[in-house]
Amino acid sequence: MSTSQQHLPRPVHVIGGGLAGSEAAWQIASAGVPVVLHEMRPVRKTDAHQTDGLAEMVCSNSFRSDDAEYNAVGLLHEEMRRCGSLILRCADAHKVPAGGALAVDRDGFSAAVSEALANHPLVTIVREEVAGLPPADWDSVIVATGPLTSPALAEAVRELTGEESLAFFDAIAPIVYKESIDLSKAWFQSRYDKPGPGGTGQDYINCAMDREQYEAFIQALLDAPKTDFKEWEKNTPYFEGCLPIEVMASRGIDTLRYGPMKPVGLTNPHTGGRSHAIVQLRQDNALGTLYNLVGFQTKMKYADQTRVFRMIPGLENAEFARLGGLHRNTFLNSPKLLDREMRLKAMPNLRFAGQVTGVEGYVESAAIGLLTGRFAGAERLGRTCAAPPATTALGALLNHITGGADAETFQPMNVNFGLFPDLEGKVKGRDRKLAYTRRALNDLDGWLGTRQAAE
Repeated sequence: MSTSQQHLPRPVHVIGGGLAGSEAAWQIASAGVPVVLHEMRPVRKTDAHQTDGLAEMVCSNSFRSDDAEYNAVGLLHEEMRRCGSLILRCADAHKVPAGGALAVDRDGFSAAVSEALANHPLVTIVREEVAGLPPADWDSVIVATGPLTSPALAEAVRELTGEESLAFFDAIAPIVYKESIDLSKAWFQSRYDKPGPGGTGQDYINCAMDREQYEAFIQALLDAPKTDFKEWEKNTPYFEGCLPIEVMASRGIDTLRYGPMKPVGLTNPHTGGRSHAIVQLRQDNALGTLYNLVGFQTKMKYADQTRVFRMIPGLENAEFARLGGLHRNTFLNSPKLLDREMRLKAMPNLRFAGQVTGVEGYVESAAIGLLTGRFAGAERLGRTCAAPPATTALGALLNHITGGADAETFQPMNVNFGLFPDLEGKVKGRDRKLAYTRRALNDLDGWLGTRQAAE
């Protein structure tokens, strides 16, 4: 061991190499603290992952809106960039056209995160499953195992806290090969022709339906055989932001027309008019060879997925690179179990990060990983890391899951302006959103300046 290494603090252990764990590890190492990142793949696989890469995105390739002025998740992107986020740096480097959204080439993104962590001198990556609670001599641990926490670890935490973990199902949308899409029926256009990061305003492939086609499609969704649930899973609620398409269809004939199949902001060049309903496909890789069906998470059986989705005009001969799927997610009752620095009240050397804390979405998961990593790194160095102001997206999200939400009704939450403290004075509409974002970035810069001065 070199002289410089002898003077380093003891490592922080991070369990889970998803987006939250990867971001937490990066923040810890960036603070000058060694970190051991434990990832169980490929030693133990999950129901949703397909590779052993760090920060693999399994449900979508989108970080959603990148509009930092009028959108809460876009604001969260910008805040994370200013905090030196590895996840946002790699996302920006591997973005693909997606209208106003920040979408990435999943393989390139994961490879970039994996390479950055593997090459950092203070990061050690260990491929193993941490079954149950971590060893007693790990005095600083972050559990970032995501919604697919291993059963042994989940059970150990449940026994420790005495709380039943809440759970919901998360469904995966299918992906088709672009070359199999019939562009004599489909067309390229972003909603309202809005360009996004690396986009042109022509970033989605659109497939239109008339009323008859739409109603036949809805009926097929309802009639198709679905994945059977295990007995112990049958009462598990879905997360409202990621409902299977057939569950949405069951809520009424027009539900999908006001959701992922809404026709507004799009004009069919083949007919020159508006459509009754529209299916959008978003580019899924940098090469532009794969497109995913936006909002089409599903629990239909594989053979029926192929049959039903080929009813969509333009997808009659679609070839699927991946069919949809379903997996069970778990999360903690964080407002009751965690303190303001994401420590488990029943075992303070154990912190949690990512979706397991009850945030929903890739960006939100990585954001909590960023904060938890900063808290753990500062603690290891004998410093105090103040929480970001509640007026920021980071602070609002943290505040919600560590006390702002009602523990009795706690459910997964995306970042949104409803989590932010009220503005002074009467500001409405788009001006109100702009006021939120300007206040947030001003307060974030103050927080970062305070932290840098303290360090």
